[in-house]
Amino acid sequence: MNWNPLPHNHGCDADRLRTEMPKAEIFERVSDLMKLMSDAKRIQIFWILCHCEECVINLSALLDTSSPVVSHHLKLLKTAGLITSRREGKEVYYTAAKTARAKVLHEMIEQIVEVACPTESSLSEAASAAVDSAVQIVNEVHEFLIRDLSGRYTIEELSLRFHINQTTLKNTFKRMFGQSIGGYMKEYRIKRAKELLYGSGASVAEIARAVGYENQSKFTVAFRDVTGMLPRDYRKAYTKE
Repeated sequence: MNWNPLPHNHGCDADRLRTEMPKAEIFERVSDLMKLMSDAKRIQIFWILCHCEECVINLSALLDTSSPVVSHHLKLLKTAGLITSRREGKEVYYTAAKTARAKVLHEMIEQIVEVACPTESSLSEAASAAVDSAVQIVNEVHEFLIRDLSGRYTIEELSLRFHINQTTLKNTFKRMFGQSIGGYMKEYRIKRAKELLYGSGASVAEIARAVGYENQSKFTVAFRDVTGMLPRDYRKAYTKE
């Protein structure tokens, strides 16, 4: 293609760039990417996901913002091909895409804001701190659950209330108390019911409600599963002694 000469010649052979310059459409794509990364929170989320895999709840806690806001940023980043996700049960985990575009963008962010990638030792320290934090939170969850046995809470509800990943909550609780939350609380409720059957004059129905069962029949089934006895038989047996 023939080009008209540039108005000024500054000795840098700018005319050569005409043949090497990418098409305008390419620069439009670059512009779209720069617009996408114009939000500071979005850049933070992308940077975090370049170093680890995380869920919405943990990202919300890290950035001190709401889950809907984080979800919005994640959707835009995923649409742009900068992050990927995987599902494990009800939980969705996000991480940076293993692409040249994501890698270059990560490097550019770190160079511009002079953020150093975490070293192996700092990652180890962060992991240790995360474990300590999880243990502390699970202790708080445990105290919350046994404080009022009339309440019933799902893993998702506890996760949202205490700002902890559902998988981390389940795994840490089982490691600390030797059982799943559901299994532990079932045995704890029955343990408390045994104390009430032996040491109070409350009816079986009243005790059932006190330890979190909505009706006597469900309580009786649970009590027999754990002790091998019916509540009334247990009371009679220990009253005689």
